Amino acid sequence: MKKILIKDPALIATMNDNMEEWKGGHILIEGNKISSLGKDPYNGSYDEEIDAAGMVILPGFINTHHHLYQSLTRNIPRMQDQELFPWLVDHYQVWREVTEEAIYVSSKTGLLEMMLSGVTTSSDHLYLFPDKCTNELIDIEIKAAHELGIRFQPTRGSMSLSKKDGGLPPDDVVQSEAVIMQDSQRLIDKYHDENPGAMIRISLAPCSPFSVTPELMKQTAEMAKEQNLMFHTHLAETIDEENFCIEKFGARPAAYLDSLGWISGNSWVAHAVHLSDDEIKQMGECGMGISHCPSSNMRLGSGIARIKEMLKAGVAVSLAVDGSASNDSGNMLSELRLAMLLSRLRKPEFWLTAREVLRIATRGGAAALGRDDIGELSVGKQADISLFSIDHLEYAGSHSDSLASLLFTQRMRPVDHLIINGEVQIRDGKADVNLEDLIKDHNRISDEMIKRAKNNTRIDFYNKQ
Repeated sequence: MKKILIKDPALIATMNDNMEEWKGGHILIEGNKISSLGKDPYNGSYDEEIDAAGMVILPGFINTHHHLYQSLTRNIPRMQDQELFPWLVDHYQVWREVTEEAIYVSSKTGLLEMMLSGVTTSSDHLYLFPDKCTNELIDIEIKAAHELGIRFQPTRGSMSLSKKDGGLPPDDVVQSEAVIMQDSQRLIDKYHDENPGAMIRISLAPCSPFSVTPELMKQTAEMAKEQNLMFHTHLAETIDEENFCIEKFGARPAAYLDSLGWISGNSWVAHAVHLSDDEIKQMGECGMGISHCPSSNMRLGSGIARIKEMLKAGVAVSLAVDGSASNDSGNMLSELRLAMLLSRLRKPEFWLTAREVLRIATRGGAAALGRDDIGELSVGKQADISLFSIDHLEYAGSHSDSLASLLFTQRMRPVDHLIINGEVQIRDGKADVNLEDLIKDHNRISDEMIKRAKNNTRIDFYNKQ
């Protein structure tokens, strides 16, 4: 069993229950787990050494909400200044043009972008299954994740409420409840791994109240609970969503979900911007999770989530970059910084500290995804570790608190080293991937999708409204 020694860092931040951190010392990896760590040098044998002088060592970040295919539609002029509903309606016209190649290339692009910012585990919410595509798009995402070596928890997303039935998406990107449930079971049987250290776990994820029937929401929750799976959706992202739910279902979004069995300890929701005190309390009492998406919430003008209150209530708060058409980036370290800064627009008693945000992005992510084997540096946990050098220009003058410097300053380079499941996947800021070809393919596919959408709809996506 291979042993990797990480030695003499500027700081080790464990994110364990006591939030221990110290200068110097070591971490020893044996196989895919941490076998030793401490403040003293390690004197035993090992196979490989990583000199971490000048580096801050953290558990790898855990991204709990994404739409990887959206990296193909960043920064489209027509959608740059829209709120969520018109933003979605216009984007559906481009997203319906995805192909199997588009899913593969965008998955690889989005996952690698996050890895280079310190992510070792990511979820993804793929709910778009155009009629012209194979039903096995999640399989394609899993293939891309496997090739990159990232820990992956894809969600079998779904949409069953099309425009003709009162929803937002076009008819050709939604599926019937029967098809969705059948494919969900296929993915569970083929890929889901309940064992500690699993590299792939499957979750279930109807898209949102405005694109999914109540029947599908209820069926999904029941299936997930029966098979001990995590399940996921968007919730309380905007006032438009709240008005939609009140008009169509006679209840606020959280109350609507509660009526369908969704306020549960094995579910987590994205955004959760517009929640009442009672709704936050209810979610906290059952240990429900949320994915905080600060960049997306700012990008679409959705609002500021009440994260401090959620933490106090016991909600499993995690962090996410969200889709790369509403961010428009997959830089997780930047997302941490923005989560901290956005909280400062509220009264000081609701501000988030750097360490609170780092815990949200690690331990919080593990809890939201229903895992206790990742998210901290402790003996016996999975060896998912990020190493950031702070001996660079942007950190000059910030070493009085090496850990907080990662958030208070703006990093201008990739993670130095990234270890996932005991394997070094990023070394000296570089991955073993042909970036030039990947970027070229990604841009070609993006251009083709936008041009096809323009020809099919006569909408000029290249110009603002």
